[in-house]
Amino acid sequence: MPKRILQGVVVSDKQDKTVVVSVERQVMHPVYKKIVKKSKKFAAHDENNQCKIGDRVSIEECRPISKHKSWTVISSDNA
Repeated sequence: MPKRILQGVVVSDKQDKTVVVSVERQVMHPVYKKIVKKSKKFAAHDENNQCKIGDRVSIEECRPISKHKSWTVISSDNA
């Protein structure tokens, strides 16, 4: 089974070897039929502490690293 890959923006880099990535998606409202933006935050493993706030990153699903971390940063486009 292939691993999921998501793109998002780093919103926090205060933890050691961890970044918080906000992933935004667009869904249609079931009643009003309007496109609504929804976002979710994922904790991702950043081994070398190279990502900074505002960077666009790709994260890949992985085995659980800690209680909240099940994603790894695979590429980063510095802003």
